[in-house]
Amino acid sequence: MFSLFQKKNQPDSDSFFPISTDMHSHILPGIDDGSPDVATSISLIKGLMALGITKSIATPHIISDMYRNTPATIAAAKNELQIALKKEQMDFELHTAAEYMLDSYFFELLNSGNPLLTLRDKLLLTEFSYASMPDEPGKYSFAIIMAGYQPVLAHPERYPYYYNNYKVFHHLVELGFKLQLNLLSVTGYYGKDAAKVAHYLLKEDLYSFLGTDVHHERHLAALSDANSKKIFRKHLFGKSWNTII
Repeated sequence: MFSLFQKKNQPDSDSFFPISTDMHSHILPGIDDGSPDVATSISLIKGLMALGITKSIATPHIISDMYRNTPATIAAAKNELQIALKKEQMDFELHTAAEYMLDSYFFELLNSGNPLLTLRDKLLLTEFSYASMPDEPGKYSFAIIMAGYQPVLAHPERYPYYYNNYKVFHHLVELGFKLQLNLLSVTGYYGKDAAKVAHYLLKEDLYSFLGTDVHHERHLAALSDANSKKIFRKHLFGKSWNTII
């Protein structure tokens, strides 16, 4: 077993980035709305390395009506990128999983009995639709847990239908979801409401993981600007995050 959280020392004077392992990113080339090609993937990884990230779990979307990625498509993209990393002589540890939209297609996959792509062991990265609130999230978590997985809910602070009811986040944790914070949420990148929720969830100690959710160069620029550095140092140090690979 592994520990989600361990105590860590405060950052030194030059350190500002709270993770060295990124468990949520869209850096695989050409298979979702993240990196469109290998050259962009290499550029994104160089940017992540400059932030201090040495390991990454690439998590391309699997969404029924947009990105029907499979273990085969994800493995092919990973292999293509690893070849490029070797050619560039970049010492970067690349792993893969997936970010599953909890839609009807996901439950087809879950019920098929075929192994799903996990972050590690049975940790399964999932997301809700931004447009419509899930009617009964307990049914989702129950089905996932009964299938032998542990659901990790990506960026709960970005679901606008929960902005008027913070109690729901405690309920989601009670239902078995582990929560993952998008780093840029705490900076206001996704808006004031998302930032407010993110800071509340941090205060309540409801997050288990941090991720960049990096898709493009604009995310990298925002992650490394002066405002982000100040906020990360103030709010995100004090625990060891993402001790899963």
